[in-house]
Amino acid sequence: MTVYEEKKGKTILKEENLLSGEKIRGRRREKRKKENTDKRFVEREREMGRGERREEEKGVVMANDFFWSYTDEPHASRRRQILSQYPQIKELFGPDPLAFLKISVVVLLQLWTATSLRDAGWLKILAVAYFFGSFLNHNLFLAIHELSHNLAFSTPVYNRWLGIFANLPIGVPMSVTFQKYHLEHHRFQGVDGMDMDVPSYTEAHLVTNVVTKAIWVIFQLFFYALRPVFLKPKPPGYWEFINLFVQIGLDATLVYFCGWKSFAYLILSTFVGGGMHPMAGHFISEHYVFKPDQETYSYYGPLNLLTWSVGYHNEHHDFPRIPGNKLHKVKKIAPEYYEGLESYKSWSQVIYMYVMDRTVGPFSRMKRKLSKKSE
Repeated sequence: MTVYEEKKGKTILKEENLLSGEKIRGRRREKRKKENTDKRFVEREREMGRGERREEEKGVVMANDFFWSYTDEPHASRRRQILSQYPQIKELFGPDPLAFLKISVVVLLQLWTATSLRDAGWLKILAVAYFFGSFLNHNLFLAIHELSHNLAFSTPVYNRWLGIFANLPIGVPMSVTFQKYHLEHHRFQGVDGMDMDVPSYTEAHLVTNVVTKAIWVIFQLFFYALRPVFLKPKPPGYWEFINLFVQIGLDATLVYFCGWKSFAYLILSTFVGGGMHPMAGHFISEHYVFKPDQETYSYYGPLNLLTWSVGYHNEHHDFPRIPGNKLHKVKKIAPEYYEGLESYKSWSQVIYMYVMDRTVGPFSRMKRKLSKKSE
């Protein structure tokens, strides 16, 4: 090897060492930069945590808008998946053959109770209304819900007449109108301006604390009934007038023969049963969002026995053609689709959570814009 080649080799080796040194120093700089970034991130997280704790100390404020979803409602897709895997579920479709009998028993029992209280004191009437009549009238309200899906007879008009009959002890005509809006709730779940089950912006802006939420729960039947009238009124049809005249006929007959106390008992049973009452917990439990990634919730408690199993609400929205007395079989056949979902065992607890949780209110509902598929 010549002297020139030896010098050239040393120069190359030196350059390689310099490059290696630069790489090492570069790696060290990147490492220090990453460590500094991590430290800043940790500090920022700590500051955010302190901010959150300060917010908790001051009092958590509920949301000022609805939860907005940019996907379709979850039930149609889940229905397709379940039916592809368990086609035998279609065998559950169809009317409940005992629906007419069950409704007739409750209607006659409630009307008999009303007539028996014609001479009772007001305190007794209120007590019987809350602890007995409210359960009967709410049962009939949910029977009307069942009939809106034509789950008593295969012929729709028979369901409509039975709905008008079930409406009698409720005291106010609502059966026919309820069906119109309820079917839209299924077809357009959460759709802005279409689903009248979702509270209005006026309600949400007024009901912002424990006291107003408690008042809202007590009067929620009024909000539920009047909301469509103001937000999406529909002209009454032939069947609404039949419902109205039949109901007025029953109310007038009751007042004429038994007096105002009997009629008041029916109205009180409807009112208290739809307010701060265990049975009314389903109004909140069904779709009020306590977990942001879920918009429908089921209830698996004993009151399903008195409420046509409306607590199986995910199952009901997945398969509205299955009557309440068979909805539990859906969960039994396809448990993997329901056991991972949040659910409740107490409607009373749901009401308490709604009133007392400062982050929950009328804005705690999922909304979406109308998709072209739904039109």
